Amino acid sequence: MNELIAAAVQIEPFLIEFRRDLHMNPELSLQESETARKVAEQLATLGLQVRTQVGGHGVVADLQGGQPGPTIALRADMDALPIQEETGLPYASKRAGVMHACGHDAHTTILLGAAQILVDRKEHIHGTIRFIFQSAEEINQGAKSMISEGVMEGIDEIYGLHNLPTAPAGSIATRHGALMGSVDRIEIKLEGKGGHGAMPDQSIDPIVAASAIIMGLQTAVSREISPFEPVVVTIGSIQSGEANNVIPQYAELTGTIRTFSPEVQGRMEQRLRRIVGNIAEAYRCELKMNYIEQVPVLCGTDECVDHVERTVDELLGRSHRIEAAPTMAGEDFSMYLNHVPGSFFWLGSGPTIDADLAMGLHHPRFSINEACLTIGAALMAAICIRKR
Repeated sequence: MNELIAAAVQIEPFLIEFRRDLHMNPELSLQESETARKVAEQLATLGLQVRTQVGGHGVVADLQGGQPGPTIALRADMDALPIQEETGLPYASKRAGVMHACGHDAHTTILLGAAQILVDRKEHIHGTIRFIFQSAEEINQGAKSMISEGVMEGIDEIYGLHNLPTAPAGSIATRHGALMGSVDRIEIKLEGKGGHGAMPDQSIDPIVAASAIIMGLQTAVSREISPFEPVVVTIGSIQSGEANNVIPQYAELTGTIRTFSPEVQGRMEQRLRRIVGNIAEAYRCELKMNYIEQVPVLCGTDECVDHVERTVDELLGRSHRIEAAPTMAGEDFSMYLNHVPGSFFWLGSGPTIDADLAMGLHHPRFSINEACLTIGAALMAAICIRKR
């Protein structure tokens, strides 16, 4: 296994250069055409047959091993976020208001590195490796689109990773059971009766109704769900009115719902429709509400988690493996796990050289310790090579 680390270190200059190029040229979800082109070109140079525009800008390539065995998929995401970068790094984003603030540039680079390591050792691989470069993870659409276009056909297992800036580079965090929460979206539109702010009795105020709904939704968690079942209901936007002395006609709210249990997730829509509907009626507002299930709870398969843990212990040593804490952040990798067994794990990506840049995911000063690139590439390759 040490030879895989050595192989990754040998290509480290390429990994750093490629990742920095992606970081300087980030692309938002469903706009990753240039990123996809660069990925496809690199895969082609490895001699792989490449499929492009799979489920949007997704890129897929298969590597046939020299010996019979299962078909294993490795997945990385490619999209950036609508965030203005504030790192001041020499390779900071050149695109105003767009930034790789979640490290998907690193994920893409790591999977390319793993592909290069595996191509050089294909005669020792049992089965087939499918490399999946996915678009639109940040908006929870990419995995669903790629699955609908057959990317999981013939796959036996799937593995993926996400960088973790709060863990040091060289560490790997794994977890049996639920690792990341489900993600649902709620959209609420209230229609009242507009009027003069000084004569509220002649109006129906949707802002007051919206305020009551925001507070009332919290009872869905605090008074209707067991405290042993983690649930988050967050209203993230409210849009209503344009003048201080006018009661508006409409109020619109959007929010996110996170759970750690498929059973709880399945009951949230009915629960929230009842609460929102009753409050809207009490405040005499007409209601239109959409509840959109986006991704399920991310829960790895025990056998696959065990495989990752054994691989980490052999490649890096047991001291490099830590227990991952559960998080309500969502990941559409869970969509793949609805189809085949697999595992998703955290790759330590901190601290940065400059402690002032040690910011978390989705922060405008987010940055990674690039030492994680070689570790991630070697580990993804090792996961495949150890499979029989």
